[in-house]
Amino acid sequence: MPSFESFYQQYPCSYNSPLNCDRPFQTAQQIKGAKFCLECGFPATLPQEAEIKGNQGTYQIASYVGVRGLGRLYSGIQLKDKQPVIIKEYLLPNRSFNESETQKRKETFKRVGGVSLADSRIQNFRLVETQEAIADEKGERCYLITKGVESSQTLGKYLIEKGSMTSPDVREVLNQGLQTLQFLHTQKLRFPSNQTQLGITHGNINLDSTLIKIENNQKFSIYFCDLAIWENLFIPPIIAQPAPAKPEQDLESLGLLAFYLWGGRTTNFLTNQPLDPRDNQQWPDTDSHLKQFIYRLIGLETPFESAETARQALLQLPKEDHAKSSARSSSASQKIEKRFPMPFILLVILALLLLGGGIWYWLWGKKITSPNQYIQWSRLVRNFSEVSNVPSGRFTYTGEKDSTWSYVLTQPVDNSRLGELLTTKLDARATFTYESVLSANVNNPIKSIEEVQTSKKDFAITSLGDNITDKLTKKQFAYDGLIVFVAFNKRDSNLANALGGQINLEQLRQIYTGKITNWQQISPKLPNLPVKPFAPNEPEAISKFQEIVLKNAPQDEALFTAKVTKFDTTKTQNQIRSETLGGRTTGIISFGIISKTWKQCTGYPLAIADGKKSAIQPLFQRRDRRSINPSDDLCQHDDYYVDVKTFQSYPLGYPIFVVYPKDSTRLPGGSTFAQMLTTRQGQCLLSKVGLVALQPMPDDINSYACKSVP
Repeated sequence: MPSFESFYQQYPCSYNSPLNCDRPFQTAQQIKGAKFCLECGFPATLPQEAEIKGNQGTYQIASYVGVRGLGRLYSGIQLKDKQPVIIKEYLLPNRSFNESETQKRKETFKRVGGVSLADSRIQNFRLVETQEAIADEKGERCYLITKGVESSQTLGKYLIEKGSMTSPDVREVLNQGLQTLQFLHTQKLRFPSNQTQLGITHGNINLDSTLIKIENNQKFSIYFCDLAIWENLFIPPIIAQPAPAKPEQDLESLGLLAFYLWGGRTTNFLTNQPLDPRDNQQWPDTDSHLKQFIYRLIGLETPFESAETARQALLQLPKEDHAKSSARSSSASQKIEKRFPMPFILLVILALLLLGGGIWYWLWGKKITSPNQYIQWSRLVRNFSEVSNVPSGRFTYTGEKDSTWSYVLTQPVDNSRLGELLTTKLDARATFTYESVLSANVNNPIKSIEEVQTSKKDFAITSLGDNITDKLTKKQFAYDGLIVFVAFNKRDSNLANALGGQINLEQLRQIYTGKITNWQQISPKLPNLPVKPFAPNEPEAISKFQEIVLKNAPQDEALFTAKVTKFDTTKTQNQIRSETLGGRTTGIISFGIISKTWKQCTGYPLAIADGKKSAIQPLFQRRDRRSINPSDDLCQHDDYYVDVKTFQSYPLGYPIFVVYPKDSTRLPGGSTFAQMLTTRQGQCLLSKVGLVALQPMPDDINSYACKSVP
């Protein structure tokens, strides 16, 4: 099917996709009785309580659900018996269809919109049950009334939320899908016009026309919907019309669907092109028999004659037998041993080990990019404008006065400031205003959380997750963290070099409680130099340091408060610069939030070790994809970045949350804001101001991944 971007070109939609654009929905919400989008004239969504009259009763709209395939979905009820239904609205907008085309397609839709068994038997063959096909006599809309599992999740959404399916689950999807196709292709079926036909081709099997219903015991059923015989009626005539499908094309489409489910994605992240089943690297290697079966289903090898023969072959398919694989390996080893003497074999193994070691040595420290690491990124909503169900209104939210969030909102990004970009959602329905607060107790900065709990603010941004009560919901949208730094001068011997570029949590605890006062107490190889511990003045940063490094021990916290100088991070960096003028060595050590420490070269960011674990350096050198070391010139700010995957194990990293009430009677401003921040656009913006994204992004924050979102 052609992409939605090529549909309805006669309507000047800002997003080039009127069917998926949320402006028609906004118009219906803002202007009572509006029938057309104020921006481009495309048909607006149906308002709540709108009624649709059909031959079997009258149906009332309850709410707009979203878009699936070539139509919009609404939840509703049949007024006669108050039974819930799902209404799929198809459009024949007058700029895309002339009067003759509209009338012809309406008549056809009423004849073919839905199928049932010709002998009136009630049998669940996992095809969504259609109740009635209705064509608006005077308007440009048609409606398909359905019930049962129609509101279940599509496999497309399942893939986004759950990720790849296991091999056994993919087999079950194929089993159920082939059983339904066998039924569709061979049974005598009746259309709404009472015309009967022996077998019908689905013609439109994909991730969005297949629903999944998961039971409490985690078993599932899949259901087909949106058959091509009625769905394709609403493709504008200017678009090339699909040829009538054949049964073998249903098998191929089901095979591709299984391939995507098993692989966990539909796109090759390295090329940004659709996943190609001909590329062996895109296949899981857990079930060779299943792979061979899907190859045949797709038609890459000898195709099946019918859905029935394919299902029989599937049911007889052997499972992967690891015992046999081991036996084959053992047998092969014995044959090799007979052909070659053991000393020769050992020499070959040694040579291979040396070769492998050389390759490992060459690659050591470099980050190897795998397309699989971008699966989570591919599942994100693309940008702010695609966030659904946005409430209308003005929302005031809060955070601590000197928190990370208060700081990053002021930072320049994409020719603006982050705060300005987040003030109003792009469709202007929801406005977000930030007002910081100051906690009376610097060591317990929770006033922002209290403001939400007492309904003074709609939601808050905080990293203090342990202080969030059970009356509030917290939604993580990024990582924040602390960077520990010491004086850095690339040209001379300095403290960063002497420390080997790292320090551990216990050493930090002893430094910040006054138990280590000279650097030689850590190692005799370090300079005979007094330790001068500094701390930032952000309450949340201090609170997280006390939690992670001091373990919230009251005695250590008291020593920390008494012995440590608190400075703004920039002032600390200036102090280091002042003390190192003339080549002197300074014993200053400090820490600060990432956004204030990652793009400077006065202080070297130390790798952090937790106990006996290896030290972790989350800052990576861009060119070689490796962690930085004291020999790198950090004054080239664009030459390094925070590596997301590595940061997830960094001892001084922690999540940052949107916190909002669980009270369902309040408008979901906080939930909407969290959804905005976890779009691709939101994650890119946050990465550019010094927060760490929830998932790796292709290349880095300056790549096409971020440039491709508005």
